[in-house]
Formats: sequence, structure tokens, C-alpha cells
Amino acid sequence: MPQLPAPDFPAEVRERLATDAREIISRYPDSRSALLPMLHLVQAEEGWVSATGMRFCAEMLDLTPAEVTAVATFYTMYRRKPSGEHQVGVCTNTLCAVLGGDAIFAALREHLGVDNAGTTEDGKVTLEHIECNAACDYAPVVMVNWEFFDNQTIESAKQLVDDLRAGREVIPTRGAPLTDFRGTARILAGFPDERPDAVAASGAAGPATLAGLELAREVGAGAPESPAGDDSREEKRR
Repeated sequence: MPQLPAPDFPAEVRERLATDAREIISRYPDSRSALLPMLHLVQAEEGWVSATGMRFCAEMLDLTPAEVTAVATFYTMYRRKPSGEHQVGVCTNTLCAVLGGDAIFAALREHLGVDNAGTTEDGKVTLEHIECNAACDYAPVVMVNWEFFDNQTIESAKQLVDDLRAGREVIPTRGAPLTDFRGTARILAGFPDERPDAVAASGAAGPATLAGLELAREVGAGAPESPAGDDSREEKRR
């Protein structure tokens, strides 16, 4: 059972977090609207949203602990227990699953010796299965700290987690360079990403995403033009 009431942060930590929290709160006309980024802020501090973090959010926003807890336990991006330096999420939603996501997740569980939401003994990796991340055209997809690693296989996923545990450089398929989970949480709290070239890095749609659009344009370009004076489109609108 959690200690009640939750202990507070050490004074110096609380003072530093309070400065950041006031900056977050100032962005919103209603302070309670700042709760989501505030939870990311405390997660950036501890690596998860602890009872202490929820107490801090409640006090800064003049909310009850129950109100904060209800939000923190609803959204899966907030960790409810201590976790690893890197969050490795394997998409097991329909398309990723049938293209290999289920097999990748099962292989990583065995390879790392952890279950879902489990953390390796060295504290480097927390493994979890995740729902759709809107990257079905690159399935099967693995995410590390919410950055994309597309078109994965069992062997490439094993190599990925081995590199993370060994501290070797890992480069996402798309998007910004990789940072650790706490660094990602701070960015999600709304603070600038100070890493060189990180903001300029694109996580935009690639060729697989745009294939349907390009095909539609080709088909549309070859379609015969409507006869002059044809008002059929106007009739359909009516």
C-alpha cells in the first residue's frame, strides 16, 4: 500500500519543479488544464508518476489527490511504477500483430527475461506492448521513448534492445534523435528540446505513407474532364 499522505519532494527538488510548474501553468487560462504537462514534468524528474509527484501536481493546481490520480491512472503514457531508462513499446494492434508484432513481442520477452511492463535487471529497458501508433504502413513498428523504429523483425528488435542496454548509439527510423525516457517526458511537458538539430528532424510521412495519395493523383490526372456545362457535380451537392 502507498504511504499516505505521500511524502513531499526534497526542498531543493520541489523548488526547482515549482519554477517549471509555474511556467507550465502560465500557458493556460484555467490552471487545471495544465495537469497533463505537469504529470509529464514529474515523470521527467522520477521516471514515473509517483504518489509524491501526484501530490505535487495537486498542490500546485489546487486539485484533490483523487482528481490527479484519476487522470494519471487513465493515460498509459504515465508510468505507475519505477521503470527503465528506455521504454521499448512493441505495437501489437491488428496490422502490426499479423505482420510480426506479436512474434517480436514474444521474442523480446524471452530475450530480456521480462514480462509486459517489466524492466531489465540493469534498469536500462522497460518492455511493453502498445496500441496503434498510426504507423501501420511501416508495420511491424517498435517505439523507443515514443520514437519510431519501422519495419522491424525479431532479429532487428533484439539488436535494438541489446544496443540500448550496451549504451550504443541508436538512430530512429524517423523523427528526432533518441533521448532517454525522462528527457522525452520533459519535452512532452512543453519545454524546448535543446539538442542540436532535434527540432529540425522530421517525423513526417514517408513514401509508404504517401503511396496511396500518389496513386490517387495519378488516377485523377488520367481521368477524362467533364463536358463543358456539365452541372452533375452541382446537382450532387444539392
